[in-house]
Amino acid sequence: MDPALGPPDAMAEKRDELTPMMRQYHDLCARYDDALVLFQVGDFYETFCQAAERAARILEITLTSREDSTGEYPMAGIPIDNAESYVEELLEAGYRVAIADQVEEPGESPGVVERAVTRVITPGTLTEDELLAGDDNNFVAAIARDGDRLGLAVLDVSTGDFLATSSTASESIADEVSRFDPSEAVVGPDAPVDPFPERCMVTPFDARAFDRDRAGEKLSAYFRNPDALLATDAEIRACGALLAYAEYVRGGEHDGERGDDDADDEVEPRSGVDAALDSEAAETRLEYITQLARYDPREYLLLDAVALRSLELFEPRAVRGRDDATLVGVLDETASALGGRKLRDWLRRPLLDPDRIAARHDAVAELKGAVQRRERLHDRLRTVYDLERLIGRISRERANARDLRSLRDTLVVVPEIRDLLEDAECDRLRDLHGNLDPLADVRELIDDAIVADPPIEITEGGIIAEGYDEDLDELRGTARDGKQWIDDLEDEERQRTGIDSLKVGYNSVHGYYIEVTNPNLDSVPENYQRRQTLKNSERFVTPELKEREDLIVGAEERADRREYELFCDVRRTVADEVERVQGLADALATLDALVSLATVAAQYDYCRPELLDRDARDGLAIDVEGGRHPVVERTQESFVPNDARLTPGRRLAVITGPNMSGKSTYMRQVAQIVLLAQVGSFVPARSARLTPVDRIFTRVGASDDIAGGRSTFMVEMDELATILREADERSLVLLDEVGRGTSTADGLAIAQAITEHLHDEVGATTLFATHHHPLTELADDLAAAFALHFEVEQEDGEVVFHHEIAPGAATGSYGVEVATAAGVPESVVDRSRELVAEAAADAIDEGDEAEADRDPIEREPDVSATDADTAAPTTDGGDNPTDVATELRALDLAHLTPVEALTELDRLKRLLDE
Repeated sequence: MDPALGPPDAMAEKRDELTPMMRQYHDLCARYDDALVLFQVGDFYETFCQAAERAARILEITLTSREDSTGEYPMAGIPIDNAESYVEELLEAGYRVAIADQVEEPGESPGVVERAVTRVITPGTLTEDELLAGDDNNFVAAIARDGDRLGLAVLDVSTGDFLATSSTASESIADEVSRFDPSEAVVGPDAPVDPFPERCMVTPFDARAFDRDRAGEKLSAYFRNPDALLATDAEIRACGALLAYAEYVRGGEHDGERGDDDADDEVEPRSGVDAALDSEAAETRLEYITQLARYDPREYLLLDAVALRSLELFEPRAVRGRDDATLVGVLDETASALGGRKLRDWLRRPLLDPDRIAARHDAVAELKGAVQRRERLHDRLRTVYDLERLIGRISRERANARDLRSLRDTLVVVPEIRDLLEDAECDRLRDLHGNLDPLADVRELIDDAIVADPPIEITEGGIIAEGYDEDLDELRGTARDGKQWIDDLEDEERQRTGIDSLKVGYNSVHGYYIEVTNPNLDSVPENYQRRQTLKNSERFVTPELKEREDLIVGAEERADRREYELFCDVRRTVADEVERVQGLADALATLDALVSLATVAAQYDYCRPELLDRDARDGLAIDVEGGRHPVVERTQESFVPNDARLTPGRRLAVITGPNMSGKSTYMRQVAQIVLLAQVGSFVPARSARLTPVDRIFTRVGASDDIAGGRSTFMVEMDELATILREADERSLVLLDEVGRGTSTADGLAIAQAITEHLHDEVGATTLFATHHHPLTELADDLAAAFALHFEVEQEDGEVVFHHEIAPGAATGSYGVEVATAAGVPESVVDRSRELVAEAAADAIDEGDEAEADRDPIEREPDVSATDADTAAPTTDGGDNPTDVATELRALDLAHLTPVEALTELDRLKRLLDE
């Protein structure tokens, strides 16, 4: 354990001698020993001892000290009003943070003010808007083992999204973890931790939480029949433990010591984990978690971590890439945080069911064609607040009056949105119209109870509307009448005393007073009682003024308490409608995501893809005309569309061409078009017909894992092994430059063997980009293979890329020319040309030796008069065939560019073939 966590050693030795406040701090650190405790002292959160030293260093704040009878302790604190920014830094440094708030006002009870941990803030359980990205989920995950099966549960504590699955294959669980990319994970006994990315905080949680019976009891506290919701004991263990962890970080256990010695000795407070494991502890329950979705990964197109990165769904591959240079970046025209999260979920889990895909396509098509309706929907959706997180705060009793007004403001626009869908034709939009519950009763309650512009604080009054509660109105009337009497008092006393400078005022320490300047003190009436002496004046009070003051202050205090009670009642009433609010939120989110897809389709000329029947016997078909890369076309001034035609009988394309010609872009655009189609989006193409794909595999780009002991080549081989092991005829495979990390001979051999295996054994639809030109010969040897290439031209010594794909193999890789365009020094480029020329000359000499060894008859076949018309043309226009060897010897290789040399070789080879 980090020495900054847990009870400080210096305090532990003297616990019984500590002051009550320091004993509170010690015991809270003991109860939450996996977190750094921020302990409220007035307007600051303080840390002590090792925690203070660590916090001061991380947060760059001043380290001071606090002294009592037991010694001097290091201390460092942060202001409560600006705590979020400091907490974020602690989270980034890898700490959990336990917030220990004062849970009673000073003076309410004898002894020290009671403090309790009201919440534990961790990377995966954030609920504070300031620390969350509004347009994406923030998941915490749990993995549990039951026999040979692993259960995975993921929960967004801020929204209540709760999902579960299981598998006997750890690779499958790792793939699902990649989908959700959790910020934090808790693991049970014997559960693996390797599926989680490095940036994910992984913690072994209390083993009791993963017990099958205890986990089942925890689930039963939330759902009527969890055994019917979940398919395996592993899932029950994971889900129950995850709920226990979510309750643990919620905190709220205020039953610890009161600060006095007797109570502290008599009651042994439960740890935070113990409280969360108690299925009967209703005070920790997260009431807004109302739905648990068990899913089968086979229901969705599977994208593992490698594919997610390669296809740039959520993060750009380039270190200095544009943040919006991602697939979600070009698709996201959503108007609300709800829609943004829904769209990301669709991209995370593309569909396989053609009917569900077609239903989304129908909705996108209708919205694309109805321009005015689409734009008005987008405009209304812009006013929608984040209902999922709002109702979560309301249910957790952390919402203020402004949150309730935000809910009300969203409900105001729901009838308008419903009206815009009144004449919807497709089933999906009609369903959404029916699911848009306006919650008129909730809206009316908030309208009646909460003022239009309430203050942030909920305990200081001013939040409940006039006319909502008779008792509150009476208290307010009493306070107003008293204040009016005091307002009139100043004029009356000036007339009665003749003191024109007399003033009636108020301050929070002395209350109401009558102030008289020193020159007028002789005129002060006898019933004035001195309250305060100032330098130039005296302040007085009268029995009548004191009586009115007691009446006013008492009425205001009672009014504030009454307002708080009423507000809590309203908040609880709204919280009771959590399922209705969540249903509305889901409908609004779905509509927003569909409007976004329709907007993109209309603005960027996307077409509706046609879905072909899924027949496992026939494999996949992908027929795209004029396809475009959805991200690249947005970042470049012009983009060259290309076709893609893959069928079960023509399913392995070997793609060659120079660097920078477009091979990688082409392969990714094919995969992204397939993925978009299965998300339910239109696609960037003139037309597209395709079979839904079960899984997309990618082996693209070079990367290493030095910390894990894996070279670039080993990473490549690991990824290839996964593809060869898990791909099938329903998979789309992208391979880019296989076999580069070893010798040319080894790399070529590996690449060819992999290609043959994918063709003969796996049957996957494959796009294979390579610089190993001999692989293009496989197009002749393998029945379902064919060659494609990207050609270039040279103009004025420079390479010109046309980015157009064509049948056949490329004539060269043009590496030297690309190096020139990249700015490699001219001396290096010139030397590269010389080496290329030498290699070509060596190859020619080896060819001459082989020619000399051949039989003369074989070397110079007789060309009869009958064959003369079909013989290769001569260089001088005569009747004799061209002597290829002579032409080769005549070439001035030292002064040919690589492109010119390759062109000559290609011409002469064609002559020989003819």
